[in-house]
Amino acid sequence: MEIRIRKAQVSDVNEIIKFIRELAIYEKLEHEMLATPELIRKNLFGERAFAEVVFLETNGGKAGFALFFHNYSTFLGKPGIYLEDLFVMPEHRGKGYGKRLLVYLARLAVERDCGRLEWSVLDWNTPAIEFYKSLGAVSMSEWTANRLTGQALKDVAAMS
Repeated sequence: MEIRIRKAQVSDVNEIIKFIRELAIYEKLEHEMLATPELIRKNLFGERAFAEVVFLETNGGKAGFALFFHNYSTFLGKPGIYLEDLFVMPEHRGKGYGKRLLVYLARLAVERDCGRLEWSVLDWNTPAIEFYKSLGAVSMSEWTANRLTGQALKDVAAMS
């Protein structure tokens, strides 16, 4: 069986939405999914690409995907890669595809002279947490994630 990882193209927009939806369902966050094909097209393939996507493909089609973007570490003085989404379709789990995607991203980070590869994982997702630990990932438990979104974001933006 041939397995390959390739960069997504604009023609993959509907498949990207499909993977995001499947991830949202798995994470029990489908109610938060507002992404549309139009937004994905504009923000991943438009004038300014804010993120990148790669697919892991087998002879049977797309089995997994990763969506990532660059961030920056002031302490390291280098860019990093932030993995926003990693998802392998349920029927393809246990075959090492998630590991292949992470290896791809680690190599990409090294090629791009990044100082780190980072991501978040929901605290209840024990299988993912154990998988990441098995690769040598370190939990950043001393950090607390913060987020402004929706009306709170607009309210802060309007402050003087």
